[in-house]
Amino acid sequence: MDTQQSNARKEDSNTKEEDTAVDAELAKAIMSRSFHPSILGPEPWEGYIFSDLEIRIKESTDLYGAVLWPSAMVLCHFLETNRDEHNMMDKNVIELGAGTGLVSIVSSLLGAKVTSTDLPDVLGNLQYNVMRNTKGRCKYIPVVTELFWGQAVEQRFPRATHCFDYILAADVVYSHPYLEELMDTFDYLCQENTQILWAMRFRLDKENRFVDRFRQRFNLEELYNLPSLSIKLYRAWRRDERVTTS
Repeated sequence: MDTQQSNARKEDSNTKEEDTAVDAELAKAIMSRSFHPSILGPEPWEGYIFSDLEIRIKESTDLYGAVLWPSAMVLCHFLETNRDEHNMMDKNVIELGAGTGLVSIVSSLLGAKVTSTDLPDVLGNLQYNVMRNTKGRCKYIPVVTELFWGQAVEQRFPRATHCFDYILAADVVYSHPYLEELMDTFDYLCQENTQILWAMRFRLDKENRFVDRFRQRFNLEELYNLPSLSIKLYRAWRRDERVTTS
C-alpha cells in the first residue's frame, strides 16, 4: 500500500511539473509577442506582433480602460494559433470592454467583421488604435462604438439585425462596479450559435464568484490555464443551446 501511495505521489508530482513547464512555455510565447520601440518618439507606444504584422498600441495611463493588460495578449495568441477551430474569417464579432483595442485589431486582421465597444471616455484612444492598425490591412473596416453594459443593449444591437458569431472579452471583470450588467449583456448578445471567448486574470475572490454565477447561465470550457500569469481563457455558450466550433 505504501508503495502504491508513493508511486501515486510521484505521478502527481510529475504531472504538476509537466503542467508547470507547459504553462511557462506558453506564457513565454505569449509575452514574447510584445516589444518596445528602440527609439522613443514624440508619441509613446507599445509594440506587438500578430499575423506577422507590427501593431502599435497607444496607451493612456490616466484612464484605467486605456491600458493594455496581459489577458488581451492571451486571447490574441489563442485566436491566431487556433484558426482551425476558431476561424475569424467573415465572422461577426463584438468585443466588450475593448480598452486599447488589441483584441479588436487582431480579430480584424484575421478577417472578422468587428464591432469594438467600450465606454465613451475610452473611445477616442480606442478609435485611434483600431484605425491606425487596421487601415488598408483588413477585409472589413472595424466599427468602434460606445456601449454601457446593461443599458439600451437591445436598442443598440437588435437581434433582428445583429447576430454575433463570437463575443470576445479580456479582463472585463476586475474592479468593475457593473458586473451584473456585464452578465446581462453577455446573456443578451449570446444567441443560439454564439460563442464567447473570455480571458480573465484572477486577482480577488470577486473573479471566482463571477465565474460561479456565469456557470449558472452558460456552459463553460477552460481553454488555457496559465498560473504564472494568473490568467484563464474560457469558451462559453448558452446552456439552453448547443453550438459547434467552425
